[in-house]
Amino acid sequence: MASFDIIVIGAGVIGSSVAFHLAELGAQRVLVLERGRIAEGTTAQSSGILRTHYSVPQNVDLARRSWRAFERFSEYVGDDEASAGLVRCGYLIAAPEGERCAALSASLDAQAAMGIPVQRLSAQDAQALLPIARFDDAALIGHEPEAGFADAHLVATSFARSARRRGVRFIEGVTVQGLRREAGQVIGVATDEGDFDAPLVISAQNIWATDIERWTGIATPVVAERHKVLALQGPLGYTRAMPVFKDLASPGMIYCRSYGGSQMLVSEGTAGEVLTSADTEQGAISDDDLLQIAGQAAERFPSFVEAGVASSWTGVYDVTPDWNPVLGRLPEVPGLIVAYGFSGHGFKLSPAVGRVLAQEALGLPTDVSLAPYALERFRSGQLLVGRYGRGAVS
Repeated sequence: MASFDIIVIGAGVIGSSVAFHLAELGAQRVLVLERGRIAEGTTAQSSGILRTHYSVPQNVDLARRSWRAFERFSEYVGDDEASAGLVRCGYLIAAPEGERCAALSASLDAQAAMGIPVQRLSAQDAQALLPIARFDDAALIGHEPEAGFADAHLVATSFARSARRRGVRFIEGVTVQGLRREAGQVIGVATDEGDFDAPLVISAQNIWATDIERWTGIATPVVAERHKVLALQGPLGYTRAMPVFKDLASPGMIYCRSYGGSQMLVSEGTAGEVLTSADTEQGAISDDDLLQIAGQAAERFPSFVEAGVASSWTGVYDVTPDWNPVLGRLPEVPGLIVAYGFSGHGFKLSPAVGRVLAQEALGLPTDVSLAPYALERFRSGQLLVGRYGRGAVS
């Protein structure tokens, strides 16, 4: 029997961030248990886009705090060799006339009110930044200069390395089989490698968070959704200098960014294929799916009518009913803190989420309130639904 003060389940980007911040805030005897390898699960499938643009104000705050970490990442984790792989290319988001235009306008106003540099661009100004796109149907175009994309695997492994240097122990290849409790209070976990003691457990299990319901009987509103991603090679390159783009006019609210220096990474920001069980294995992408996603890209990027599919893959989201995470303590299970249901936002928010969960675990004031992210909202009906409806631009 090994005894610790805190056990973290999961070493993706969220769990690794939690572990780093626990150590940074002075926690002792912290153990991280990972069923596979650090950052090899859904973190490795992330598109890596970084933005503060959300229509849920709480997400804007977390994203803003996280951006500050990403832009000085080696300093933030105290490791000169650490890198986020950050590409600061900016973020464009365009909407046609109608409800999405009104939603975008309100979101831009909210960002500006929080002190985030945002601009409203003309079609000509937007095209100067992203010359391979057309903007003739755009009623409103927002620009966030302080945005871009980064490498989720690099970030997670850097958090883990810095956590290890501060005394955190990581054990890979071990599966947690249940919570151990006495009189309702968590006293540790049972695993396929034996039992571990701790009065506090933080679950950062992502799509495997359904284990919490099996262990506690408390409803865990999260499903695993598989999303399809394409890398397109067109006659005109999508270079790293060109901004990330979100197209609210397309049926799938597609997002695009430079990939490999000249290709376009493109995927949809709407509901994906619901899986019956947690699974990060690559799924099939049919010819119809390829044509449907590539066709939306070609509508916005005319030269990509002649694009070829250079590669394709799938990534899995842990999705809640309102497409926003559940964060914080479960009052019915003293000694348990959860973090699941990021619905595609996890990497963007990981530094700030890791810090506030560490603060909560150590009984410190949290930088932002966790109350809006409580599981209780699904019982009370106070959901965190963004202005754009359900989807990954919440």
